[in-house]
Amino acid sequence: MENDIRVKRAEEHITQEELATAVGVSRQTIYAIEHSRYDPSLELAFKLARYFDCSVEELFTPEFDG
Repeated sequence: MENDIRVKRAEEHITQEELATAVGVSRQTIYAIEHSRYDPSLELAFKLARYFDCSVEELFTPEFDG
């Protein structure tokens, strides 16, 4: 799943560690999400969207096969 977390973090001038702490995950989890190595749970996706004051759809773009 593609996402704009890195862009949103840059706009907010926050580190992966700061975002991770704010949403209750590890920095490694944020790194993995940003690099499309891990798709967040629905709960985490909503926490991230709430943090950035946007919708989940604005933050994440699903990749469809076929």
